[in-house]
Amino acid sequence: MTKKQKRLLTKIIVSTILFGCFALIMHIQGDVFPHWVEIVGYGVIYLFAGIETLWKAIRNISRGQIFDENFLMCLATVGAFGIGSYPEAVEVILFYLIGELFESIAVGRSRKAVSDLMDLCPDTAVVIRNGEKEEVNSDEVEVGETIFIAPGEKIPLDGILLKGSTTIDTSALTGESLPSDCKEGDAILSGCINLTGAIMMTVTKTAGESTAAKIMELVEESSSRKASTEKFITRFARYYTPCVVIGAVLLAFIPPVIGFGSFHHWIKRALTFLIVSCPCALVISVPLSFFGGIGCASKNGILIKGSNYLEALTEVKTVAMDKTGTLTEGKFHVTKIHAVSGTEEDLLRYAVLAETVSNHPIAVSLREAYGKLISESEVESSEEFAGKGVFAKVKNTEVYAGTLSYLESKGIKCEIPDAVGTAVHVSADGVYLGYLLVADVCKSDAAEAVSSMKSAGVTKTVMLTGDHQAVADEIAKQVGIDEVHAQLLPVDKVACMQKLQKELPPKGKLAFVGDGMNDAPVLAQSDVGIAMGGLGSDAAIAAADIVILDDKPSKISLVMKIANKTNNIAKQNIVFALSVKALVLILGALGITGIGAAVFADVGVSVLAILNAVRAMKIK
Repeated sequence: MTKKQKRLLTKIIVSTILFGCFALIMHIQGDVFPHWVEIVGYGVIYLFAGIETLWKAIRNISRGQIFDENFLMCLATVGAFGIGSYPEAVEVILFYLIGELFESIAVGRSRKAVSDLMDLCPDTAVVIRNGEKEEVNSDEVEVGETIFIAPGEKIPLDGILLKGSTTIDTSALTGESLPSDCKEGDAILSGCINLTGAIMMTVTKTAGESTAAKIMELVEESSSRKASTEKFITRFARYYTPCVVIGAVLLAFIPPVIGFGSFHHWIKRALTFLIVSCPCALVISVPLSFFGGIGCASKNGILIKGSNYLEALTEVKTVAMDKTGTLTEGKFHVTKIHAVSGTEEDLLRYAVLAETVSNHPIAVSLREAYGKLISESEVESSEEFAGKGVFAKVKNTEVYAGTLSYLESKGIKCEIPDAVGTAVHVSADGVYLGYLLVADVCKSDAAEAVSSMKSAGVTKTVMLTGDHQAVADEIAKQVGIDEVHAQLLPVDKVACMQKLQKELPPKGKLAFVGDGMNDAPVLAQSDVGIAMGGLGSDAAIAAADIVILDDKPSKISLVMKIANKTNNIAKQNIVFALSVKALVLILGALGITGIGAAVFADVGVSVLAILNAVRAMKIK
C-alpha cells in the first residue's frame, strides 16, 4: 500500500472502533445521556471519517463540478443527520471510505504493469570521454559516443556492444523471463538489464529516439484512446447524476405536500435514493477493466495504443498476415542436404569453402549450418558471379557452387530439388556432389498462432506476401493459412486488404499482422494493425495499433483472449451495477428498503465491480 492508502485504512479502522464503542454505549446507556451527547458523539466520528470527503465536495462545487460522488455522499449523510438518523450517516460515510480504499488499491495494481514501463531507463549514463568515465544525463549523450554499463544496471540507450560479453534481461520490454546472451557487434536496446558482465557499447540513438522512449510515448498515449463502452459510461454519468438528484428532491417534497405522509418519512426515502444513485461502480470499474487489460498485455510484452483497439479486437473475423518476419524467421537456414556423390558433410564443407569470401545471406547460412571453423588457407583462389554462384580452387580441386543453370553451363548435370527453397548445387573436379536447400523457415509457434486465432473466433486467415507463389503456398500449408496472395507489391497488398474488408460479415473487422517497416500502408488500412518484430523498430511502433515486442505470432491469440475477457468484464459490471441500482432505487422509493440496502447498492456494488475489473489483470 502507498502512504495515502495506509492513512485511509488507519482512518477506517479507528473510525469503525470509535463508532462501534459509542453505538454500544448509546444502546446500553442511551437514556442516561441528554440528546445533544448523541449528536456530538456521532458528529465527531462523522467529521473524523468524512472531513476530506466534505472538503472535496465543497472544493468541487466551487469549481463548478457539482454532481459527483462526493457531493452525493455529503448530501445524503448531512441529510441523514438533519432527520436524526445519526448512526446511518456515519455508516454511509464509513462504507464509502471502504469503497474508496478498494478502488485506490485496484487502480494502483492495474496501473503498475503499465507504469513499470514508464521507468524503463535510468536518467543518467556513464559515458567514456577522453579516456575517463563521466556520469551525465542520458539526453546529453550523442550518437557515436561510448558508454559503460556495469553488471546489474539498466541500459540507458540503444547501441552496439563494443567490448565485452554479457547476458541481457529483456523481460521489461518483451515479458520473456529467459535472458539472452550478447557478444561484440550485437545490438542492445535501452530498458534491458545488464546481468553478468561489464560492457562498453557505442550509442546508435539519442535518448529521445531510443526504443524505450518510443515505448513510453506509446504507453502515455494509450489512456487517451477510449473504447466506445468507456465513452458511453462517461456520457451516461454526466446526465444520470443530475437527473437522480432532481428525482430525489421531487421524492422528498412532492408526496408530503400533496398529503402522502410526513416530510421526515419522504426525506429519508430520498436520502436512500441518493445513496443508491452514486455511479461509482460504473465510472470506476469500466475504465479500470480496460486499463487492467492493457496492463496485462504490457506484462506479456504486448503494447496496446488504446482501449478502443481492445474493443475492436473482439470483432476481428479476418486476419491478414505478412510472411517474412511474421510467420517466418526472416533469415535463411539450410533445410535440406542432398548428397549424390560422397557424404553430406563433404557436400556442405565444399560449399562452405567455395562461399568463404562471400557475404551473401545464403553463404552466411551455409557457414552457420556447418558450425565448424574453416581455414581460408585451404582456398587457393575464388571468384564470385553475382546471381549465379562461385568458383573456387580448394587444394587443387576445382569447386563450383551456385544455381542449377550456372553448374549446367559448366557441363555438370544436376538433380532437380523435390522441395521448396533456394538450391545451391555443388561440384568438385567435374563430379556433381549434390545440392543444399536454403529457405526461410517458419517460426516455431507460427502454426500454433494460426490455430489459436481460429479458436478465438477468427473465421479466415490470409497471407499477403511479395514472395513467390510456390514458397508462399508451402509456408501456408505448414502453418494452416486459409488463403494466399503472393508476389504482391505494397500497393497490391492495400488493394487486397480493401477487397477482404468488403467480404467481411456485418460488424466484422479485419486485422493485419506485419513487420511494421514495409507493411506500414497496410497496417494503416486495417481496422487493427499488429506489428510483429516490433522490438527496436520505430516504424512498427509508429504504424501499428498493437506492437508485439518479442516477435512471437502466438501472442496474437493471447491479446485476442485479453480483449475478449476485458470486454466481457466491462459488460458484466455495467449489467450488474445498473440492475442492482435500478432494483434498490425502485424499492427505496417505495419505502421497502432502507439506508442499509442503499449502502450495499452503492459501496457494495462498487467493491464487487472493482474486484471483478481487477480480474482483467490475471489473464494468462
